[in-house]
Amino acid sequence: MESLKVLWLSTGLANFELGQVIMMLVGCGLLYLAIARNFEPLLLVPMGFGAILTNIPVAGFSEVGGLLHFIYYAGIDTGIFPLLIFMGVGAMTDFGALIANPKTLLLGAAAQFGIFATLFGAIALNLVGLDFSMKDASAIAIIGGADGPTAIFLASKLAPELLGAIAVAAYSYMALVPIIQPPIMRALTTVEERKIEMAQLRHVTKVEKIIFPLGVLMMTIFFLPAATPLVGMFCLGNLMRECGVVDRLSSTAQNELINIVTIFLGLGVGSKLSADQFLNAKTLGILALGAVAFSIGTATGVLMAKLMNKLSKEKVNPLIGAAGVSAVPMAARVANKVGLEANPHNFLLMHAMGPNVAGVLGSAVAAGILLALVG
Repeated sequence: MESLKVLWLSTGLANFELGQVIMMLVGCGLLYLAIARNFEPLLLVPMGFGAILTNIPVAGFSEVGGLLHFIYYAGIDTGIFPLLIFMGVGAMTDFGALIANPKTLLLGAAAQFGIFATLFGAIALNLVGLDFSMKDASAIAIIGGADGPTAIFLASKLAPELLGAIAVAAYSYMALVPIIQPPIMRALTTVEERKIEMAQLRHVTKVEKIIFPLGVLMMTIFFLPAATPLVGMFCLGNLMRECGVVDRLSSTAQNELINIVTIFLGLGVGSKLSADQFLNAKTLGILALGAVAFSIGTATGVLMAKLMNKLSKEKVNPLIGAAGVSAVPMAARVANKVGLEANPHNFLLMHAMGPNVAGVLGSAVAAGILLALVG
């Protein structure tokens, strides 16, 4: 009987707790969103599966010595995985639209207002007893940049205990761009503004595309060294893409490397979706603040584009301002789709890509500023 008792106590059925069951259901929910709804499947599939693994009792996946523990420690705690993802994203990014119309950099900057507005919102939640420190608030605020790797990088540095909730919120709202953004865009623009057709962008030379990442890196080194890990890897990836002499390296960064790192990044984040770290009032606060941050970023981008349209000699469709959040290229596609609904001849995709890639740089710079101030 003693042996049977020991055997029973070694089973999952004897050790399951309610919180673990709930978090395994959360993991299944992430898998459903990824598989059935196609919401950020590349990360939500490994993240959801990681959430299931880390909540299996007795298995010890995320305990010291477990697989998920080593993945988290080696790649996320050190910050390596988000930086490698940024290099891959840089290798897949074409800065041509931004170089052809540098004014759209302002739209990418304006959309980051949601980050700093949410910073104060997180501090304000202390009034209802959630107890967010300045580091916690900074890590939560970066969700407004709609950039998953940046959110994970900053959370791992400032608030590792909140990493799971922040990552889930960041990628959930990135996946919900086609649902969240259009109502905000329509509410802040008139039909006539949405019909505005923009002039064709000029041709950008290869030399300009090679100089641009180097120039961005130099500016970052001079004025905000804290942002150079993210910006530097992004610029390296982009330089490999544009220089034309390392096609194999560029292809690897865009495909094999970023795919491998994405698997481990998702599993590592999933290891932080344990019941004791996720099932609390702070998580609800983070999810609510993430929605606010993303909405504010979308709105400020649109409002800045409206202002540019008033002041610029050339017409600017305010819809492209919503692409200032760095959900590349989904936000640009949403702006193009809403523009086509108002005017079937209105193709805004290339124009929206300018603020979209500017938003990637903007979120990295915002992360650097927060690291410099509170890190």
